[in-house]
Amino acid sequence: MDKLLPWFALKSIAGIGNHTFRRLILYFNSPEKIFQASTADILQVEGVTRRQATAIKTHKITESVKKELDLVRKKHYEIVTFTDSEYPALLREIPDPPPFLYVHGQIVGDSKNIAVVGSRNATGYGIATTRRLCEHLASLRITIVSGMAKGIDTAAHEGALMGKGKTVAVLGSGLEKIYPPENRRLFHQIAEAGAVVSEFPLLTEPEGPNFPRRNRIISGMSLGAVIVEATKKSGSLITARLAAEQGREVFAVPGSIQSFKSTGTHGLIKQGAKLVEHAQDIIEELTPFIDDRVAIDPAESKSRKSPAAELSTEEATVFQALEPYPVHIDDLVHNPLTDVFFLQVSFNRLQQPVDLLLGVRILCE
Repeated sequence: MDKLLPWFALKSIAGIGNHTFRRLILYFNSPEKIFQASTADILQVEGVTRRQATAIKTHKITESVKKELDLVRKKHYEIVTFTDSEYPALLREIPDPPPFLYVHGQIVGDSKNIAVVGSRNATGYGIATTRRLCEHLASLRITIVSGMAKGIDTAAHEGALMGKGKTVAVLGSGLEKIYPPENRRLFHQIAEAGAVVSEFPLLTEPEGPNFPRRNRIISGMSLGAVIVEATKKSGSLITARLAAEQGREVFAVPGSIQSFKSTGTHGLIKQGAKLVEHAQDIIEELTPFIDDRVAIDPAESKSRKSPAAELSTEEATVFQALEPYPVHIDDLVHNPLTDVFFLQVSFNRLQQPVDLLLGVRILCE
């Protein structure tokens, strides 16, 4: 753990941000050599000011840095530094990568990472579509990267776990401040099937400015970013913009043209983002960048379904009358496929989610 002390010490110096840290490491190769260098040598690094060089030379390791490292050791978290082989190679390429990451779990190779993010207040359609898409991608050995927020992010991680694949959550808080709290169980499930990572000290609270900042990591460690259900002012559009600036592919899942929750994703499509209906749309775009190419039968991709729910005859009758979008109960009553008796029996016995009764048929497909 002592070898990490110089990393934490350099990071704690006021005025040494991620851009400067990256330049210093690329020039000197390690924090130890930076602290050993003369002021004149430090000033040879592009962008480093005399004030920053002086701050490095006069810096003393603080107790807060030592306590942070002690807590990392106590909680058995890993620290992956910029020069470690485990550090995501794609993340190294962005202008301001974190000098090191706090890791719960294990980071795997990022050559086949796909970011999937979207609305916290997602619809049943958005959640179901995200789960199905991520389940399929994960089954094809694609790692799903998201932010573990409510809504689409949570559905993305859940879909990856359903597909028995790997997933990475990037937090906007410290690892000891799980957010949202109701995702505590998911936090540990993700760590078992991949990793939960953060650039923030362990006890950092989930404050607003942290989330746009962490988005650059989500997109930075991925080949592309898939946006699901984003309004015109959605934070997910920040991830899309960062992905484009980082040279990553941008994808968008369309929604209803009558839903304001998809106005942002539709805007991305108008601007050139690739429209996504199924996993094949993503794979065919990224195949040239994936080392171990994944072949998918397009027909199989379109028809891929989750295991069918076991329904009674009456329940199946109501199910057949449902549509991908909400159906009013009066329309169900008067549908030729149903009658009042079957409808009453089905409402009493149906064990599917409430969204199914509202017509979100995709939940069972």
